[in-house]
Amino acid sequence: MALNIADLFEHAVDLTPERVAVVCGERRVTFAELEKRSNQLAHHLAGRGVGRGSHIGVYSRNSIEAVEAMLAAYKLRAVAININYRYVPAELEYVFTNADLVALVHERRYAPNVAEVMDRVPELNHVLVVEDGTTEDFAECGGVAYESALAAQSGERDFGERSADDLYLLYTGGTTGMPKGVMWRQEDVWRVLGGGIDFMTGEYLADEWEQARTGAEDGGLVRLPCAPFIHGAAQWATFGNLFACSPTVFVPQFDPHEIWRAIEREKVNVLAIVGDAMARPLIEAYHEGDYDASSLVAISSTAALFSTSVKHQYLDALPNVVITDAIGSSETGFGGIGMVTRDGVHSEGPRVKADSGLLVIDDDNRPVQPGSGQIGWLAKTGHVPMGYYKDEEKSASVFVEVDGKRYVVPGDHARLEADGSVTLLGRGVMSINTGGEKVFPEEVEGALKSHPDVFDALVVGVPDERMGQRVAALVQPRPGTAPQLADLDAHSREVIAGYKVPRSLWLVDEIGRLPSGKPDYTWARRHTETTEPTAAQDTARREGAAG
Repeated sequence: MALNIADLFEHAVDLTPERVAVVCGERRVTFAELEKRSNQLAHHLAGRGVGRGSHIGVYSRNSIEAVEAMLAAYKLRAVAININYRYVPAELEYVFTNADLVALVHERRYAPNVAEVMDRVPELNHVLVVEDGTTEDFAECGGVAYESALAAQSGERDFGERSADDLYLLYTGGTTGMPKGVMWRQEDVWRVLGGGIDFMTGEYLADEWEQARTGAEDGGLVRLPCAPFIHGAAQWATFGNLFACSPTVFVPQFDPHEIWRAIEREKVNVLAIVGDAMARPLIEAYHEGDYDASSLVAISSTAALFSTSVKHQYLDALPNVVITDAIGSSETGFGGIGMVTRDGVHSEGPRVKADSGLLVIDDDNRPVQPGSGQIGWLAKTGHVPMGYYKDEEKSASVFVEVDGKRYVVPGDHARLEADGSVTLLGRGVMSINTGGEKVFPEEVEGALKSHPDVFDALVVGVPDERMGQRVAALVQPRPGTAPQLADLDAHSREVIAGYKVPRSLWLVDEIGRLPSGKPDYTWARRHTETTEPTAAQDTARREGAAG
């Protein structure tokens, strides 16, 4: 036995085979059923030459089959590769090639995209097609019907031993650049994302059976991750619950009303969201539908801006629910967690109790002093990735040595507070330099979203002859409204300094976001470059930093 995804799942199967493992819509499977189907898929793939180190793409919205495909890969000591279901063929070709796929599991709706790139990815020689209610022809991609493949195979668990060193590979597009694969040892990623270390206390679990044993005894918590499985947060919310003998509920694609219906129907205890992109439509749907959320005990947000105004809405609507805001990324895993309270919310990024391996360092890789006010770079040591797949240059720039220890520095600006907590300010490449002052988009976005006429917003820097860059806002108004730049200016000055206030405004029908809910800053920049602003203010009127 080992600290390995497949082993940890099998421990739960052995203790609670008849307990419900996964629910998607009206369909549910027990741990025993999920185990059998994952074994059948693993045997089918093994018969096609898939084995240790092979890479299997999972190109799907959230589905039970997607969970089966990931588990089947790890049972074989192969590697599951998450494929963004919004990618166009050119992006698919890049990821299929970069990730060295030899097999692919995809929903039928994506057959035309797969067929278009198959002849340009010669190593990809086996495709399984999952029925999803569509009628796309998958003959051109040589696909095999998923259910037929499983039906012909044994459901027995008769695989060899595995290792804590087996690879977990997560492709992340982030907010800029081409997708890149973050390589983890399975024990390391389990420690920081899957429950191998208690998030609140920092203590290690006693042994590989502790999660399953505790979950089997106390019944565990029903969890609903809102993000798609292409996002590491959703994968690990699911894996962690499976390891703890606990049911996971999800919907195929983000739909706020369907999520509240699932919470009500399945008596969900923990709701996992990715910042405002999910939190805001969810809280509005909650009020529209008069849903029963009495089963909820906790809501956790991670990996994206969870703004002050939205936090207040949750505190007002769900006063008996524990709400947390956490920081983390594909490169660091869990970084820290903070409780959301009315007196603890502020206009900057999340302020969290830092994980023991977290530091804030300066440009020379030296730790900054607590309470100094110095803005530095977030750095994490301990259980960290091995690097980026097939990208030694990028790995060398992100994984550095600090005081003789190896740290990952993913590019997030942060400040170390006097009490040892960390305030996350934003991704460094997204910061705006306006007249020598540094502005972090997420803080400005939070201020804008607190305006009653603003539904969503993104902030970027645009060229300015006088200031180098000016702060620019793309705003999605609420229906029937058209917020003016002057109104947003006056409102924003109540919560942020004058130099941070947007000087240019684009009103848009919808804010561009990635499927994970993270902001699509590439879309935002492109929009500002190709479209005239709705309104702009002369930066000659710009006040100083205290304005």
